[in-house]
Amino acid sequence: MLKLKVCGMKDNANIAALVELQPDFIGFIFYEKSSRFVGDDLDIDLLKSFPKHIKKVGVFVNASPDTILKTVKKYDLRYVQLHGSETPDFCKTLKMRGMSIIKAFAVDETFNFSMVNNYKPHCDFFLFDAKGAHPGGNGVAFDWELLRNYDNDKPFFLSGGLDLQNIEALTNGMDGMKLYGVDVNSKFETAPGQKDVEMIRNLMTTLRHVEAEVE
Repeated sequence: MLKLKVCGMKDNANIAALVELQPDFIGFIFYEKSSRFVGDDLDIDLLKSFPKHIKKVGVFVNASPDTILKTVKKYDLRYVQLHGSETPDFCKTLKMRGMSIIKAFAVDETFNFSMVNNYKPHCDFFLFDAKGAHPGGNGVAFDWELLRNYDNDKPFFLSGGLDLQNIEALTNGMDGMKLYGVDVNSKFETAPGQKDVEMIRNLMTTLRHVEAEVE
């Protein structure tokens, strides 16, 4: 079954409303240059009250291992998502310190999928996002046919400009691939970091339809 990851949350009331829908993953951006940067306003008790089946993900861009580790402990994060130029050795260092890793890659027609090979031993999932002006949340999709160049060895999340319309097209071309889940952000917002909960509810209905088509 396709997993749903909703990323870029920062408003406590909005987070609480999203938790009621019970997506599989909820992501929080700890990158100061992002318009969805959580700042110091996240309610730690709220995050620690999440049901265990909702996995909390911290998104980082070229942060130090110590900074990442402190943040993981502070908010009881389950996954670390790396959206910068982090090396395989960097991922290995975090993995050895007990963290679960999602490594994001920005994809366009020039992307060389063989470069992900050295990351495989140290990551739990990959995330393939559209290359844009920012490390993530650009609101644009890439040509999913490019994923045919991936050897499909490590399960992955698909990200980049996903909306209710193009997610329905996932049944056309993702057959046989290890698509683990979809990562949504800007297309489901009323403002940066503020998700339209009703749209997310509709998305979950759409995903159930997509899963039925795939099966």
